[in-house]
Formats: sequence, C-alpha cells, structure tokens
Amino acid sequence: MAGKDRDRFSTSTRLRLLGEQTAARVYRSQNRRQARRSRLTGRAAFLALVVCSLVVALAYPMRQYVSQRDEIAEQERLAQEAQARTEELRDEKARLQDDAYIVRLARQHLHYVLPGETGFTVADPDAAEDRRGEPGAGHRPWHSNLWDGVDNADREDGG
Repeated sequence: MAGKDRDRFSTSTRLRLLGEQTAARVYRSQNRRQARRSRLTGRAAFLALVVCSLVVALAYPMRQYVSQRDEIAEQERLAQEAQARTEELRDEKARLQDDAYIVRLARQHLHYVLPGETGFTVADPDAAEDRRGEPGAGHRPWHSNLWDGVDNADREDGG
C-alpha cells in the first residue's frame, strides 16, 4: 500500500492525472460549445425555415390583395364616370321635355322655319372645299356628300 500511495503522490502520476483532468475539461467544454453551436444553428435554421414559409405563404395573398385593391379603385372610378354621365343624360332628358328647346334644335340643326317665315341659306365662299379637300363639295347636295363619304370609307386607303 505504501507503494500505491507513493505512486499516487508522485509527480509524474499527478501530472498525468492533471493532464487527463484538463483534457477531460477541454473535451467537455468543446462538446458544450459544439452542442450550443449545433443547437443555435438548428434553431436558426428552423427559424429561417419558418420565416421563409411565412413569406411564401403570404406572398400570393398579398399580391391578390394589392391587385384587388387596384381593381376596386378602377371600378370606383368607372362608377363615378357612369354617375357623371347619368347626370348629363338626366339634364339632357329634362331639356328635351321643353318644347322651346326642341324648336331651337330643329331650327338650328335641321334648318326648319316656322310658318310665315322665309328661310335663307348663305353660301360661305371659304367653305367651297370640304374636309377632304374636294373642290365644290360645299355646292353639292348633302346626300351626294354622304354617299361619297360611304364610298371613300370602303376604299383600302381609308379615304
């Protein structure tokens, strides 16, 4: 037993035990660091996976939401335009209920005259050419100009 105690307290034995303990501590410390690193890496990977999944899952609904908001804005604009047009047509309808307005339109656009009045047509010398540049088109009857317009529309060059 005395040899065993001497062996236990010898410098070489103590150094060997100290080295083994130090090596064990270093090994445990490295294992803990690696375990922490691997846990942190695993957590980070899982978090990244969750974030990517959320981004992918929400990308399509967000795109749909934005496009539907644009469509709603467009439909609201069209509804406002239709409302404005409806108001214009109501105003026109109200004007057309007035006999004086109808008479004025007939006199202005159709060149109607009331009984007992004499109608005059004044030829404008500057209007001798119509829009297409045909000389004398202003002196022809209206139906001739109409048929010429129809014939010109049938041409390939568009008139």
